[in-house]
Amino acid sequence: MKGYGYIFAAAALWGLIGPFAKLAFQEGVAPLEVAFWRAVLAWLCFGSQAVWQRQVRVAVADLPALGLFSLTGVFLFYGSYQLAVQKGGAALASVLLYTAPAWVALMAGFFFKEKMTRIKIVALAATLMGVALVSLGSGGAIGGASGQMAAAVFFGLVAGFCYSLYYIFGKYFGAKYPATTVFFYILPMGAACLIPWVSFAPKSWIAWWALVWLAVFSTYGAYHCYYAGLKHLEAGRAAIAATLEPVVAALVAFFWWGEFFSLAGYIGSGLILTAVILMVSDRSGGEPVNGEREP
Repeated sequence: MKGYGYIFAAAALWGLIGPFAKLAFQEGVAPLEVAFWRAVLAWLCFGSQAVWQRQVRVAVADLPALGLFSLTGVFLFYGSYQLAVQKGGAALASVLLYTAPAWVALMAGFFFKEKMTRIKIVALAATLMGVALVSLGSGGAIGGASGQMAAAVFFGLVAGFCYSLYYIFGKYFGAKYPATTVFFYILPMGAACLIPWVSFAPKSWIAWWALVWLAVFSTYGAYHCYYAGLKHLEAGRAAIAATLEPVVAALVAFFWWGEFFSLAGYIGSGLILTAVILMVSDRSGGEPVNGEREP
């Protein structure tokens, strides 16, 4: 039970990313500035740990791959997720983030020749149907603006795809470096890529509190809770337990911001989460997908 406690804590902290991002938006901070400060403040945490543990050295040959990871895993991922929250709400963004296992299954088959089993095919179909239903049934989250809904779904799917790349890069870097070493490099590089797109605004203490929460608790803290849980649970079980995240996001968004889906949206959300459970439980085609998690 101790392992599940850590995983549930991590999932709850990740589930608060959207609601606290909306709090920062309400205080006048733009989505990409939220993404920038999340990366910078989280880097101060990961960087301090990496320096303290003397885990900052990497091979020069790996710098281009780290640069690419920072582009997809920080610049695009953090940015697109915040834009999805702004345009579609915290609940919608969190649900669409969980299309990542479907992306992983497709890429793992292409890059690592992992088998596309019947379960994975069913899960992919459920994901596609779920995305369609969520797209049609989320008017309560954003007020029914069709153009804004299309943008929210687009950025949510981009976030899910970028999140799935943590699996691909994790395969490459996992055997070479501790995770703190990787984050020591990708977070500042990703933040630097965001700077040209950021309009910095004066911030209230509430805005700073929201930004610090996102970086320290929902990024650095959640990451350590998740990996503490992995010491007690196998990756597949941990990934299934982590599906509590969009549930937390939906509940908090409902009570805090009044967000809700229509019946179709809730059915679609259920299909996406069911697909996640099917995907990470499938033992017939190799290791479970989505066993690694973003910080």
